[in-house]
Amino acid sequence: MKISALLLALPISILANFSLRASADSTAGLILSTKCQGGYNVNIWRNYTSGELLYRATSPNGNLSLGKGTSKATEGVRVYKFRSGIYEYWVWDGTLDNPQSGTLEVYKNKRILMKQACRKS
Repeated sequence: MKISALLLALPISILANFSLRASADSTAGLILSTKCQGGYNVNIWRNYTSGELLYRATSPNGNLSLGKGTSKATEGVRVYKFRSGIYEYWVWDGTLDNPQSGTLEVYKNKRILMKQACRKS
């Protein structure tokens, strides 16, 4: 009985873990939420106390949480940048043509690996 209960619980716990949306805790406020091509969902949060920018993403390749982001207005559009080792993640908040769209860019060693169109959600 215990083995069958364990075999049933394991897939459920794995499914629940992968189906959860990326989110910050109650110490941060959501400032940007996007749905991007390829199944990438990206949320940018700001810590209420420290002002630190937080990156939370879910994708078919897994989930990613990063802190210590930067924000800069470039050519009339805000870009959020986060780093993890040799990777950089850039999230563009809008485009010059459409403020409801954006872009997710991933760089490895300063070379672009991926560029996905996004829309605000």
